[in-house]
Amino acid sequence: MKGLLHKTLLFYSIFTTIVLLSSYPFVYWAMDNLYKEDVDEAIFQRKDEFIAYNLPNLKIEDIQQWNRFNRDIKILPDTVASKEFNHIIEQNNYDTLVSEWEPYRILYTKIKIQHQKAVLMIQLNLVESEDLIATLGRFYLGILFVLLAVILMFAKFTSKYLWKSFYDTLQKIEQFNLEKHDAPTFQQSNIKEFEQLNKSLKKLISTNIQVYQSQKEFIENAAHELQTPLAVFQGKIDTLLQLSDVTHEQFEILSSMNDTVSKLNRMNKNLLLLSKINTPQYNETIHFNLAELIKKPLDFFSEQAIAKNIKIKLEIDDTVMVKANFVLTEILVSNLFLNAIRHNVNKGSIHISLSNHTLVFTNTGIPEALNNDKLFTRFSKSNPSSQGNGLGLSIIKAIADLNQWTVSYSFQNKLHTFSIAF
Repeated sequence: MKGLLHKTLLFYSIFTTIVLLSSYPFVYWAMDNLYKEDVDEAIFQRKDEFIAYNLPNLKIEDIQQWNRFNRDIKILPDTVASKEFNHIIEQNNYDTLVSEWEPYRILYTKIKIQHQKAVLMIQLNLVESEDLIATLGRFYLGILFVLLAVILMFAKFTSKYLWKSFYDTLQKIEQFNLEKHDAPTFQQSNIKEFEQLNKSLKKLISTNIQVYQSQKEFIENAAHELQTPLAVFQGKIDTLLQLSDVTHEQFEILSSMNDTVSKLNRMNKNLLLLSKINTPQYNETIHFNLAELIKKPLDFFSEQAIAKNIKIKLEIDDTVMVKANFVLTEILVSNLFLNAIRHNVNKGSIHISLSNHTLVFTNTGIPEALNNDKLFTRFSKSNPSSQGNGLGLSIIKAIADLNQWTVSYSFQNKLHTFSIAF
């Protein structure tokens, strides 16, 4: 994708080229007329010089000698009756020097030599139209290249000054993170449009920070307030399940309610985690061995995988070290395990690879790619029938973003792959 400056230069270049090419016929016509006017003026000047300096001393017997040594000024007998006298005409004559027909501007005028009538013919050779067009075309191309070079150099040097505040604003907007609540400070500009843009962005960012903070506080407060009633509700269900007189039908209802409450508890904890990921609570980072962290919960997740006849294969570099928050990285790895197991199929497989810069989870699953646009959106579920709450991948994305890691998804050979590049 081309930048605004490049597109502006492109439009200027196209416009300049069109204007120059469009003006070419007019310039050719103007130059041709000016050139012919100069030639005509020279012809009349030669006529006046001949009449003033040569005609008084010219004799009849000198005419042949004159015509022999004067190529462009000829004295003809008074038999030229079909020509227009004292007016310059244009015609093609055969030039014996170059052996081709050439365009001439010619003047015929009547004179008297020793009282005998004669016709004076003065002619000047013109530049051929093809030569004039070619010369003018080369001249125009030269002007075009010079003009485009000047525009390019001028735009290059002036853009650094004119667009400086704009690019500064663009860079700060790209680096802005709403979750960090750190509103950017834009560089002042003496350009009205850029200053108006900065003011609008400040207002927009300030409003969004306030709205985001309000939503975050609401989610956090709501999650905290829900903890107690959910715990009480969970305790009541556990008490009822332990009663000896519970019928089978009642037990099924209580079990279903227990599963729902457990799901609500998990969702509540995930919402609390999402609201706290960017708080100072998780700012502490240390260097640790990522391979050991992956292997630590392996026994726990292997039991879940065995229940679905899923095979887990590891291909891990034991020397890989990362610098991050240890607790959040544990949560990230756990969510990757849970996602690979929960959305897998019976007798499926999970392949985990760890190299110097990449952690990859590849698993079998539904035989089609997931919707990449909504994959990491909160409460977005690729499989509506799954038991997840739609927050696992959002947590993975939030933790990765906090550490400036890159999360990506791909589907190839009927395998789903989630990669973390760090």
